Amino acid sequence: MTGRRDFLLAAGAAAVSVAVPGPVRGQAGEPARIGALLPLTGGGGQYGPTMAKIAQMVADEVNAAGGVLGRRVELTIEDDQTNPEAGTRAARKLIDVNKVSAITGAWASSVASAVAPLCWESKTFLATAAGADSITRLPHQGFIIRTQPTSGFQGVKIGRFVAELGGRKVAYLGLQTPFTPFTVEGVTNSLKAVGGTVETVIYEPKKPTYRAELDKALAGNPDTLMMGGFLDDTTVLARDIYRAGYKGRLIGFGYTINQKLIDALPAGSVEGAYGVSGSAAVDGTAYKRLAAKLGQASVDPFAAQSYDQMNLLLLAIAQAKQATGAAIKDAVRAVTQRGQKVDNAVDGIKAISAGQPVQYDGASGPCRFTETGDITDGPFRYEQVKDGKITLLKIA
Repeated sequence: MTGRRDFLLAAGAAAVSVAVPGPVRGQAGEPARIGALLPLTGGGGQYGPTMAKIAQMVADEVNAAGGVLGRRVELTIEDDQTNPEAGTRAARKLIDVNKVSAITGAWASSVASAVAPLCWESKTFLATAAGADSITRLPHQGFIIRTQPTSGFQGVKIGRFVAELGGRKVAYLGLQTPFTPFTVEGVTNSLKAVGGTVETVIYEPKKPTYRAELDKALAGNPDTLMMGGFLDDTTVLARDIYRAGYKGRLIGFGYTINQKLIDALPAGSVEGAYGVSGSAAVDGTAYKRLAAKLGQASVDPFAAQSYDQMNLLLLAIAQAKQATGAAIKDAVRAVTQRGQKVDNAVDGIKAISAGQPVQYDGASGPCRFTETGDITDGPFRYEQVKDGKITLLKIA
């Protein structure tokens, strides 16, 4: 797999190649310009490089097949650094300099929240992998869809799972991010049904220890600690929890309770911990196709979402016969609802060119969106650390 440094260099090279402002976006005969705003570094840096690789792979496949109705796909990749300030600067460049019609990625909720107004004000379509419920509650006028389950929905699923495991008293430790209040609300609502409670302890990022915050959480004698941050701060917190000798249940998001966390800590530190996340559609043809292309036995949910977002954007351009953000907005749902089932843009564009309606079924799920841009449903993945390895418990 191409490394993070290679993607940063590639993104820089792409920026240089298209730095001179060109014709108005979407003009007939011009390339279909797409931007990828991805966490190549920072808290989401474990996912961004793969997401970038997949976005470029889809663009290359479509270009090799003749483009979108004769238009070449031009992809520009920018690093948002998992940081809203850096993400805003990168989004402005994609919109104002590179003249993109759509942006894919925006993995962190803080980044998506910051760049969303830039997108709808410029009529640039945004396909995001961020979960905070507040994002699609913004007045985005239809210019946003998300392939990630909302944070509130994730919280409900996590709370139900904790209840199934016998948990009744949860302490949530996490960062003050846009997704935190919705996640906590979801967990709380699920536990209320069984007489459970949730206490929230917020900590600051990039601290060498979270022992003071942990002691505050432990004062309530929780049977479950939920770790709600990113990988870097969760690593610090998990180390503190282990040193404190806590014997209760540990649970967190699947994007932090993973093999990288296990390998970064002393052996046994997170043994038995649970991870919950939205699952890719592992039995679908799109997922199997993507896994084969990558040469991997499995694909993480954000890689699957990156694949789906690029395919959806290009299919919408083909359906609308225009490469503008407004055209994508108006056409993106039409390519997911009814018609010939397709799992990639190349086949879908061929069908659309032949006058056939298409129904895209994705690697991350069916990709059906509500009026506000949220996915309607999807499977979740439940895992546990066993003998120092991530073990799948169920997908449901």
